[in-house]
Amino acid sequence: MAPRSVLAIGGNRFPFHRFEARGPEISAVFDDQITLKLTTDKDDLVDLSGYDVIVDYLTDSSLTDEQLQGLLSFVEDGGGYVGIHCASDLTSTEPDDPDDVIDSHDNPFPELRELIGGHFITHPEQAALDIHIVDHHHPVTAAMDHLTVWDEPYVVDVDDTVRVLARMDHPEHADTPVVWTKSYGDGRVFYSSLGHSTPSLTHEGVQRLIREGTRWAAGDD
Repeated sequence: MAPRSVLAIGGNRFPFHRFEARGPEISAVFDDQITLKLTTDKDDLVDLSGYDVIVDYLTDSSLTDEQLQGLLSFVEDGGGYVGIHCASDLTSTEPDDPDDVIDSHDNPFPELRELIGGHFITHPEQAALDIHIVDHHHPVTAAMDHLTVWDEPYVVDVDDTVRVLARMDHPEHADTPVVWTKSYGDGRVFYSSLGHSTPSLTHEGVQRLIREGTRWAAGDD
């Protein structure tokens, strides 16, 4: 496989999703064939020409028009997008108050909603989740088995057009999609709702999903 260049972006506003902790865990997912840059600077989205894939661990959708268009045009023109966990929480927050959240779960940020193919609605308490691979014909999951992982179970709204690769069993929200792929223009999109914190991001199965999903998003089949 060809070496790939990846930009992983996150923020430090919310305790469990602080990128100063989650970033190194995401970095540990990849082998030496992937050059990874970690950033919390959203202006890095303006020009992604030096990268093959953007890995999104942002906790809100507060992007300037220039940042948003940089991301969307990158994927539309053939770049790869990998959304992990909180990337689908398409709310926006005021920059100086992490508690001041504008609830857009019923009307999510439309451009990002179209890019990802789904969005976060709510979540029950963290639990041991049984994750079932439901598509063994896709390169990401072709050789993967079912897994059990301690994680925060996201309840999501998903487009009919996405290709669901894995679903979770949950007492309250059974058979909910957790991993899917889709196209966006000439680009490839991979999303995993798994990856809330250390137990899941260091889980071998979740790491494999993210690693294979990034390779696929980069165009490696």
